[in-house]
Amino acid sequence: MAAEGSEDLSGNGELEDSSAMEASETPPPPPAETAEMPEENGGGAVAPEATEATVAPEATMGPGPASFSMPPMVEDEEGELPADFERLWKVAHDNPQDFTSWTDLLQYCEQESHITASRRALGAFLARYPLCYGYWKKFADLERRAGYNSKAEEVCVEGLQAIPLSVDLWIHYINLLLGTLDMNLPESPKRIRSVFEQAVGAAGLDFHSDRLWDLYVEWEKEQGEMRAAAAVLDRVLQVPTQLYSSHYDKFKAHLNSQEPKEVLAPEEYEELRAACRQSQKAERAEQAQDEEEERPPGEEEPATPEGKDSEELMQKIREQVLSGRDKVYQQNEGEVRKRWHFEDAIKRPYFHVKPLDRVQLRAWHSYLDWEIAQLNKDTKDPSQEPNQEAEEGSEATPQAQEGSEGSDEVSSNDHRVRILFERCLIACALYEEFWTRYVQYLEPQSLDEARAVYRRACEIHLTHKHTIHMQWATFEERHGDLTEARRVLESLENTLPGLAVVRLRRAGLERRAGQLDESEALLREAVAQSKEKPSLHAFYSIKLARLLLKLGRNPGKARGVLQEALDISPDNSKLHMNLLELEVAGDPRGSAEAVQECVTRALAAPLSPRTKILFSQRGMQYAEDYGNSIQSVLFIYEEHQKLLKELGGKKRGAENGDNEDPEKLSKADDGSAVSVAPQVPPTMPHVPITTPPPPMMGSDTQGGYGGYSNWYQQPQYGNYNYQNTWNYNQGYYPPS
Repeated sequence: MAAEGSEDLSGNGELEDSSAMEASETPPPPPAETAEMPEENGGGAVAPEATEATVAPEATMGPGPASFSMPPMVEDEEGELPADFERLWKVAHDNPQDFTSWTDLLQYCEQESHITASRRALGAFLARYPLCYGYWKKFADLERRAGYNSKAEEVCVEGLQAIPLSVDLWIHYINLLLGTLDMNLPESPKRIRSVFEQAVGAAGLDFHSDRLWDLYVEWEKEQGEMRAAAAVLDRVLQVPTQLYSSHYDKFKAHLNSQEPKEVLAPEEYEELRAACRQSQKAERAEQAQDEEEERPPGEEEPATPEGKDSEELMQKIREQVLSGRDKVYQQNEGEVRKRWHFEDAIKRPYFHVKPLDRVQLRAWHSYLDWEIAQLNKDTKDPSQEPNQEAEEGSEATPQAQEGSEGSDEVSSNDHRVRILFERCLIACALYEEFWTRYVQYLEPQSLDEARAVYRRACEIHLTHKHTIHMQWATFEERHGDLTEARRVLESLENTLPGLAVVRLRRAGLERRAGQLDESEALLREAVAQSKEKPSLHAFYSIKLARLLLKLGRNPGKARGVLQEALDISPDNSKLHMNLLELEVAGDPRGSAEAVQECVTRALAAPLSPRTKILFSQRGMQYAEDYGNSIQSVLFIYEEHQKLLKELGGKKRGAENGDNEDPEKLSKADDGSAVSVAPQVPPTMPHVPITTPPPPMMGSDTQGGYGGYSNWYQQPQYGNYNYQNTWNYNQGYYPPS
């Protein structure tokens, strides 16, 4: 639902002009070496999620302030919807890609305080735009205000399944449970802790996950679990987050405010305590040796209480703990420093339908490149030479241990790469390139995970992008799942009817699977369905004819398809050309008449003069190559001359290369340019032979025929590249 009044909403349903999003609250970058980092990827402004993390480091433990500002709703009877609901609903469903029509519908439902209409609108909206975490929060608040706590939980769970990296939604869900569960029951704290673990497991590695970790720590403190709170702080100290330094400060404060025994794990405490007591004994032994000389005779050394640690011992334990944690902190600070300028360059980490600029897209690509490069670098063992053999004996065990540690590190870095991809696919959900890149990363590791990414992209976010659907179908076919590949292409064609490249891909899939009958049936269906669109009908007819001729070995059926198409589109030169090529490819002893019929049909069709001349030339070439008598060849030649005169004149001659540019001819004569005409002996006068010479009156007609022989072999007439003029592999909608 949209907010009341004139306030603008972001794509997530949150107010954009919030005072909690001031860039002045942005924490400073890591202190060391940050001045040397490149800043070409962005300025100093920080994304909204980052600033929210700085404004509220201490998350509220109870339910937060209601973000759904409307009076309590009452369940309405089914069918009693507000007056304008159906109108706004129809506008949104008629154009589901229009985000504004959806927000208008949601705002109207909110103003009417109608729970049935709101449920229906929010359910349909979030099914299409599930990454808008703010609307999931509003939906949950709607159910809770109406008294349906279980439904509110279901909404949160469904939202977290759609966007598990949303720190805000996890916090909202936890606060909902804290406000609805009876914490006096023993199972309630267990459930809350379980949800916290799910939250940090799903979103804890996000750079802006500080509020989630802080909420977890504070809740453990409220439960009196000081050791558990310290363990959570220990974990977050190893996570590179925006507020990494504040976690170390909180750990030190927590350690100093409690006895080490109450904070540390028993094993770590006993180990540090023993080491510190041993150190104390050594120091006291030295002091005792010095004091014994000054002690009066008969006076014994005072006893040291063994039951309780002294303040001095506890302080030594704290110093040892912080000494070890400081190394972890320094290492984590280095990781934050490496990522800081990448994070700073990301200005919109949340989903919105508005396009991202190129700078933002490059920033995501650069960040992914770097994170993947880090993983690849850790995968290689720099200490081991390529040809070095493993040493035997006592060194086998240490090497195995090092390998295990390296494997854990690689697994951790792989998880970071996946988290970054998931973050990227929130902000860039409408860009195919990032989905494709994620699939390419996952495919070598798990086909099921790669398939799941394709499913999310094609069935939720990119339902009208044909390219990624076809990539998915190719993926399934490549891995042997032809049934799924068929389903993907069929679903895409139902979504985008009339897209020729999809129907061709379906026919090609069946052909590659050995189902020629099914491939033919798909093309015949396309031919039948496109009769109202002559251009598309001709295209499919040509494809079907080629299939029947080349693979079906049935020229009769192919001829029939092309002739039927010519009855509908007699002015389509490609149909004439394909029919002519079919006849030319047949047996010359029985195809001469059919070839000339094709030429005659083309000359009688409403084609351009240039196209008719090309067909006539093609007929002459066939007669010259396969004619049975010289009389038939000369007859066809005479008909061609008549056609040239009918369509000719200087203009038609220029179209066929008759009138060469005088400057070009002069350059050809002096050798400065290459001429396509055959070289003429120097003793002969230069006569362009782009057209055959007219027959001489009263002389032997063999002279004209000889000129024709030289003329038709010129390169500009020998090329018959009609297949290249039809770029069928491009996705297009036929002209209306």
